[in-house]
Amino acid sequence: MSSLDELQALLGEPADRQPNPDHWNEVEQHVGSALPGDFKTFLNVYGSGVISGELVVFHPRGSSPLLERMRKTHQTFTERRDRALSRGGSEHVPYAFHPEPGGLISWGYDYSGDEHFFLPCDPDPEQWKIVTMVHEEGCQTFDGPFSSFALSFVRRLLDVDRYHGIEPEALEFLEPADLEELVAAGEIGPVQPRFEPF
Repeated sequence: MSSLDELQALLGEPADRQPNPDHWNEVEQHVGSALPGDFKTFLNVYGSGVISGELVVFHPRGSSPLLERMRKTHQTFTERRDRALSRGGSEHVPYAFHPEPGGLISWGYDYSGDEHFFLPCDPDPEQWKIVTMVHEEGCQTFDGPFSSFALSFVRRLLDVDRYHGIEPEALEFLEPADLEELVAAGEIGPVQPRFEPF
């Protein structure tokens, strides 16, 4: 089973959508390349939305269109990088951003404050890596593909202890029944895989 199949099995059936390959034309013209196939397949099936209440992805025809968000994100991060370079502090932003040749290409973010990009490190988009800019404090690189990254993200949120998400200091002030109520409401603890369209 491919990572895309596993991801879809965990997230469940999406709302009925009519994918149109032409939706990607403008985005890919802007990028100057096709985007990774599993990314487009996932977005064609699910559309724009939030994976497991945390990872936000954008379709070209969503309420926040992918191309519009790409342009804003690339501009914002290019300006931040330029400021860092002018101060001699490029260690947190080692990559340029599109439209620089080989620059990072935005595709989403998460509610923890991290931005996610494709690193076009190969002429074949299926070989591209994923770079996460961690709170603007550096970056992490993932070998990809998109579906493996998203699957790992979903599994990581599912595989946490039952009191994950609550400050350790708060534990001493809460009664066990209150903690269990928070767990039952899904406010703390493992996050069940799901996709919420927007």
